[in-house]
Amino acid sequence: MDKNRIKTFADQVIGDMGSAMGAGLAYVGTKVGLFRSMAGAGPINADDLAKKTGLQSRYVTEWLKGMTCARYLDYDPENETYELPDEHAYLLASEGSDHYVGGLFYSVPMMLGMAPRVANAFVHGGGVPFSDYGSEGVLAVDLMNRGLYEKRFANYWLTTCPTTHERLTTGGNVLDFGCGSGRVSIALAKAFPKSSFTGIDTDSASIKVAKDSVLQENLTEQVRFECGTTDQLPDNERYHLITICDCIHDLNDPLGTLENLRTLLFDDGILFVIEPKAADHLEDNIHPVGAMYYGMSVFHCMTQSLASGGPGLGTCMGPASMEALTRQAGFSRFETLEIKSQTNIFYAVGL
Repeated sequence: MDKNRIKTFADQVIGDMGSAMGAGLAYVGTKVGLFRSMAGAGPINADDLAKKTGLQSRYVTEWLKGMTCARYLDYDPENETYELPDEHAYLLASEGSDHYVGGLFYSVPMMLGMAPRVANAFVHGGGVPFSDYGSEGVLAVDLMNRGLYEKRFANYWLTTCPTTHERLTTGGNVLDFGCGSGRVSIALAKAFPKSSFTGIDTDSASIKVAKDSVLQENLTEQVRFECGTTDQLPDNERYHLITICDCIHDLNDPLGTLENLRTLLFDDGILFVIEPKAADHLEDNIHPVGAMYYGMSVFHCMTQSLASGGPGLGTCMGPASMEALTRQAGFSRFETLEIKSQTNIFYAVGL
């Protein structure tokens, strides 16, 4: 055996374990507001940060040291102070923006907390349904996507489909399938006040969040949410736009769902699909984003599909698999949209 390769891999294992612990510490910092409290505050010592946040000093001290070793914070050994660089705060303390990463950290305990059950599914089959991830699961997904939907969906992503964008401007009918916490419908309703929006999802906890949010936004005349399947929709209702965001790969019947959604589109309507950005071939996914997505697939996406007897398509479908699936469902138009994103890929699918 190559001893140098052994050493290199041992270093990688330790590095991966350090990254895992760093992500866990970042979750705590996000959840209890430490990053937010440090943003723009300049150098600060542990005791002062504990007083400022009202948190336990011993925990704060150890957290600061851990985040320093993970290179999230800068440390001044002479004065024993810690600082969150503005460039890091831009990502860590910017909730509601389109560059906030806190939702990723929320997903860590939510997903890895299910690791024993997923390991059991490796042996016995089945999986973990979405509802079992609880309120933390709903919140993690919401935080990962909220800022993107609010800042980019109407003003950037949909502009790549100009006919649909114009239709919504003058007044159209929109369905968000797998709406989760309802952020897509709410964001688009604000941008297109002449259009009507319906969100539907089988997860009752997500729909409750969506309904509460639409009340807070005073959009109940324009947006409605339903818990269940498309069977709950009014007969003969058709849509100019159907959005299906980051969930086709999660479904227990993706083909049947797409076939059903095809019947709900107007002839000139489109299905706007957002999926995790992955290449068609494994060798092209060997990078940190690919590793992240395959982990998310095992611990969240694939397992929830398998839990309900689905095919478990997995997070990293790739454009070729997505096109084949939509064409099998009866769609004749498939276009990969030219939208810049490190993590998402976008498709316009039509009749």
